[in-house]
Amino acid sequence: MSLLYLNHLEQWHIGGNPDITRPIMMPSARIQTVIDLLEKTGASRIPMDSTIGDYMRHRKYIGSKDRASIVERVYAMERARARLGWWLAHVGAADHARNRMIAWLVLAEGEGLHAIDKLCDGSKYAPRPLQDDEKSLIEKLTGKKLDSEVVPETERVECPPQWESRLRDFFGKDFKTEMAALLGSAPLDLRVNTRLIERENAGRALAADGIDTDPTPFSPWGLRCRDKAYLSESKVFRDGMIEIQDEGSQLIAYVAGVQPGMQVLDYCAGAGGKTLALAAAMKNKGRIVAMDIAEGRLEKARPRFRRAGVADIIEVRALSDEKNRKWLRRQKESFDVVLVDVPCSGTGTWRRNPDMRWRHYGPGLDELLATQADILERVTKAVKLGGKLVYATCSLLPDENEKQIEAFLAAHPEFELLPLDQAWEDGDAPSSPYLRLTPQRHNTDGFFAAILIRRQSSLPAYEDQITDNKQ
Repeated sequence: MSLLYLNHLEQWHIGGNPDITRPIMMPSARIQTVIDLLEKTGASRIPMDSTIGDYMRHRKYIGSKDRASIVERVYAMERARARLGWWLAHVGAADHARNRMIAWLVLAEGEGLHAIDKLCDGSKYAPRPLQDDEKSLIEKLTGKKLDSEVVPETERVECPPQWESRLRDFFGKDFKTEMAALLGSAPLDLRVNTRLIERENAGRALAADGIDTDPTPFSPWGLRCRDKAYLSESKVFRDGMIEIQDEGSQLIAYVAGVQPGMQVLDYCAGAGGKTLALAAAMKNKGRIVAMDIAEGRLEKARPRFRRAGVADIIEVRALSDEKNRKWLRRQKESFDVVLVDVPCSGTGTWRRNPDMRWRHYGPGLDELLATQADILERVTKAVKLGGKLVYATCSLLPDENEKQIEAFLAAHPEFELLPLDQAWEDGDAPSSPYLRLTPQRHNTDGFFAAILIRRQSSLPAYEDQITDNKQ
């Protein structure tokens, strides 16, 4: 997908250091706030991070330490949605936000009846006192563990039923470990704008600001934060020398292999994360056309382009404008590289967006597959002879990845697959023939990319053009 997904907790970290001027909430008030958020996110038709963001924006009195604690617990509980639901059903309890909170305190945090009863004292901002059925729930769950072996494997690894058969078929014997790796939180990765600063120097500058990082193992542009990072206080962040971007997302731009002076089309540019990476790799020389159906998101990317010092080579064209769609149809074999980071199921981003396992905010899989195939058809003619078409998703599903590419190549013999190890410049490629990243194998989000080379031109021969002109 063209969205840059971030765990909402990480967004709090970006905002600044904890606010020590505001009073700290009582533990009981934090618990009640979590219950409130669980009710709101459960009923919301928008992604969980947006719901939480809206909730917090209207409650400025909640300090940063409290926000971080509350959001962290909400995300942890969402990552345990299937397990909590199984335990509640197992002991015959109703499945709602308050019971989920109680079950979490017992199963995950090891609290007992006395401690929970003390939290639920009915005072101002605290949860109401425990009822008899809730005390019974606590007694039934006491001594049990969230990840007990009695929990079926599917629930234990939080695998949604609609994806289970596909993921089991693809991962085979590694299904359990691959799915388990999606249960934790994602690291906070940064991409260094190498046009402005070298990675080593960026790491030193961040360390001087109290942010410790390590080089990412695969991306030559990346740094991984060791702990929570308050980036707004760092000069290198404010000056556009670093951007927040998962290492896997960086690698999509890396395997595109752009060079200074190239003509590049980023067709599903979204908020511009990969556009920025491409521009830095091109050393601000050449031309990038950034396109997306969402004009608002493209416009929000413009300040990022300026901050990174690459706005001069980036041309923004919204696909919502018919003039830009007509313009694209005229770009026959005009681009050295065309990148399509297509809309997808987002199954590779479950660490950052755990609610997306269970709730769908956009098109279903069949519609997404048709959209992906349509996008490939729309951009095919724009690729130069010898140029590259790079297809990417943040999905784990073969339907959106290998199968899409196989179908495209069957219909377009003028293209052929470039194995990843032939496109990888430094060291060993993490996979081949495609770029296939997973949290378990690479500690990145789940990403896929295929690099296709145009080997035959679809333009008429020069002699034919002369004949046509005479006629």
